[in-house]
Amino acid sequence: MEQNNVIRSERITVIDALRGFALLGVVLVHMQQHYSIFNFGAFEPTEPLFPILDEWVTWLTGNVLMGRFINIFAFLFGMSFFIQMDRAAKKGIDFRKRFIWRMTILFLIGIIGSVFYSGDILSFYAVFGLVLVILYPLKNKILIAIACLIIAGAPRWISYSYDKIAAPQETVVTNTSESQQARVERPRRMPEMSRNTPSVANTIKRNLTTGRQNTFRYQFNWGGRGYLTFALFILGLVVGRIRFFETVHLHPRRNLALFIIFFIGAWLFGQIRDFIPQEGGFFMQGGTPSVMSLLRMTANDINLVFFSAAITMGFVILYHVKGIGKCLNVLTPYGRMGLTNYEMQGIIGTILFSLWGFGSLFGRWHATELFCLGIVVYILQIIISKIWLTYFKYGPLEWLWRSATYLKWQSFYKQ
Repeated sequence: MEQNNVIRSERITVIDALRGFALLGVVLVHMQQHYSIFNFGAFEPTEPLFPILDEWVTWLTGNVLMGRFINIFAFLFGMSFFIQMDRAAKKGIDFRKRFIWRMTILFLIGIIGSVFYSGDILSFYAVFGLVLVILYPLKNKILIAIACLIIAGAPRWISYSYDKIAAPQETVVTNTSESQQARVERPRRMPEMSRNTPSVANTIKRNLTTGRQNTFRYQFNWGGRGYLTFALFILGLVVGRIRFFETVHLHPRRNLALFIIFFIGAWLFGQIRDFIPQEGGFFMQGGTPSVMSLLRMTANDINLVFFSAAITMGFVILYHVKGIGKCLNVLTPYGRMGLTNYEMQGIIGTILFSLWGFGSLFGRWHATELFCLGIVVYILQIIISKIWLTYFKYGPLEWLWRSATYLKWQSFYKQ
């Protein structure tokens, strides 16, 4: 019994710390993207203060952070789904109906979050969570096969085949004209956006209309970011089932071997991706890509999954190194309040980059300054999370979510 308690404590701690670490990459990437706000008023762009560092930060964002850390965040969501189902099953409770209600609440939280940040992904997570309930009875082999097919680009290959069979000529002509039209019209739309009066109301309107439409396209266009996220949900469920993290501290050699395998896989598919010629991206406006473009996107998705897995195992290895693990454990409170901290990042980003906030200031900043700004926000959130959980059992949104899930106010204050 004592050993089981140690294993459970270890699992919870490392997962929470890993979730907090994943949110570091999320805030740094979103800072570089200005939280999807690119209207900073009519001012002259400033000269970069650190041009060389800007190049390094841009490379780091594109080749190490972007698409990798958000993958870890999604993977851990799938794992948390299993943990909730498993704990309920041990008590003889079927948690599926309760989880469906829980995802309904998360969907509403995501919609409210998108009021501040149009790129908020929690509403999509809620929908994917509902699908997980349907897939939960399936065996691990079938789940792995489904995840692999999605990562290999099955949704985009099916869509491509349908376009070629249903309307091969019409699709090409229509999409080409749409692409040209998008290229022509876009420059005319930007001044119109800049004439809008900067206000909280206009930001909310944009986020809930065109902002959400753009986010939906990004998640489910040919790039297939949303499909990849769902595949990681499934992999998180499978890894939870085999109870990998419950005994991860007992197998240091296995952890190192997995890190090496994942690192080699990421490098290999990165080379394959770069070997495939890159074509124009105007098909993202609605056109149909070529076969070579589909192959490149598939290689890129596999590279991202391997890269994220390597980062995960690297963190796990360092977490169980004495001394280093103690430092990384500082992220545990941050990860326990992952929902609250993720939503707060969106609110802070909107205030920083909106014209009704501080957009005229931070909109001028370049890559290095934005990177440092993200670090500052992250550190402040770590400190606040540590202080908050000293007095309360849950983060504010975690507490509301839990209370709404059980339709009963949960205990909030620590004794």
